[in-house]
Amino acid sequence: MSRIIGVKARQVLDSRGTPTVEAEVKTLDGVYRAIVPSGASTGVHEAVELRDKGKHYFSAGVSKAVNNVNSIIAKAIKGQNSVSQKKIDEIMIKLDGTPNKGKLGANAILAVSMAVCKAGSASKHLPLYDFIGKLYGVDPKVMPVPMCNVINGGKHAGQENSIQEHMLIPSGAKSYSEGLMMVVESYHQLKVMLKKKYGASGILLGDEGGFAPKQLTKMEDRFSLMLKAVKKAGYDGKVDLAIDAAASEFYAKGKYTLEGKKYDADQLIRHYEKLASKYPLVSLEDGFAEDDWKSWVKLNSHLGKEVQLVGDDLFVTNTLRIEEGILKGAANAVLIKVNQIGTVSETLDAMKMAHEVGWSSIISHRSGETEDAFIANLAVGTNDGQCKFGAPARSERVTKYNELLYIEEDLGEKAVYPGKDFRKIGL
Repeated sequence: MSRIIGVKARQVLDSRGTPTVEAEVKTLDGVYRAIVPSGASTGVHEAVELRDKGKHYFSAGVSKAVNNVNSIIAKAIKGQNSVSQKKIDEIMIKLDGTPNKGKLGANAILAVSMAVCKAGSASKHLPLYDFIGKLYGVDPKVMPVPMCNVINGGKHAGQENSIQEHMLIPSGAKSYSEGLMMVVESYHQLKVMLKKKYGASGILLGDEGGFAPKQLTKMEDRFSLMLKAVKKAGYDGKVDLAIDAAASEFYAKGKYTLEGKKYDADQLIRHYEKLASKYPLVSLEDGFAEDDWKSWVKLNSHLGKEVQLVGDDLFVTNTLRIEEGILKGAANAVLIKVNQIGTVSETLDAMKMAHEVGWSSIISHRSGETEDAFIANLAVGTNDGQCKFGAPARSERVTKYNELLYIEEDLGEKAVYPGKDFRKIGL
């Protein structure tokens, strides 16, 4: 019943209207589809997202990646058992034969890998999160604490030299559903405040659904407004703050230009320390550029005990770079993006490596997202404890938050919400 009898792919659109790859895997149980997301602010060490570079779709078409699924990958995995996730992923990795999936494209390989995972869960008559738990070796029960992006800056909002994401973390909630309610109500309070202060332009949205008011350029002003919105919603003291600095975007020639001011590494560390002492800033992602290892190590020695320091562009969900970060003491957490590495199995390997040394990890979306809720299942299936899916707005983000509501309901009394302990792996 679980043997793969057909594989095909097609070109569809992501949340930015940019082409991406959808794959479907067919077994006697049914047809299972998965769609790959795409990033705008991408790390140079990420696996290759294969694009056509032709005249259609502004050179962003993915017909080559689609053809690689239909003409190469499909033949190689037909007849395989859909529950054999690692074996199928290894077949595709070997078939590609490059260190960065540059031949077939990580977008081609990942679409199939995710669809295979869905087929495997159906074959075992398990919810997807439960099947992922079997692959990962845990009993899924931990609902992730959401990190909701409510103000966009940086590349995602067309603003140079600016912090990219400003997030609310409902760590004072008693359940996932209550936490989601907290950030949704705070988000709408923030909308009212921004519209009153800046007019209609103040509530324009960035790629990830966060507000992107061009008048609000200072991080501290953004924090203050966010906390006022939280207080107005009635959750003062129950919601913490997080940022994704995306520092690679404002780094050049050894200096960081942030909000019009140039910083060296020591000055930027002091700036982050000031923010963490003044505001409930509990998580900082990509505080330094992707290859500025020395500054990352120094930041971790200064702030690592108090603040979650998350490597995204630094690690790109790659075990080789995560291992280097662990040996150097460069961070204490890893952002997990399935399309940075290109298979479900390698994603789980990256998480395992981080978790085994006590590092936390955060399952993350991309700025170019889809209606596929796979990563919500990944967050619960690995007992990860944290997720980052964007604002509680736009259907490509909300579908993940809604999926978590379904899973929480399915888990019932078994469900655990980490709250303030969101950095503790698996509880």
